[in-house]
Amino acid sequence: MSKAAAKPKCPICRKPVTPDYRPFCSKRCADVDLQRWFTGAYAVPAVEQEEVSDGEDEV
Repeated sequence: MSKAAAKPKCPICRKPVTPDYRPFCSKRCADVDLQRWFTGAYAVPAVEQEEVSDGEDEV
């Protein structure tokens, strides 16, 4: 009564993943993903913190 585990799909083209390029299906898709990071298409969200003043006035 258990279903077979769904095979992971490449996040770029949705083809089945191959072990050599996991989590991608090919070197091409891995390179496409890397290019997206280099060009800023992907970004890690960050929250900038306010600077803590040590009580001295800045001039």
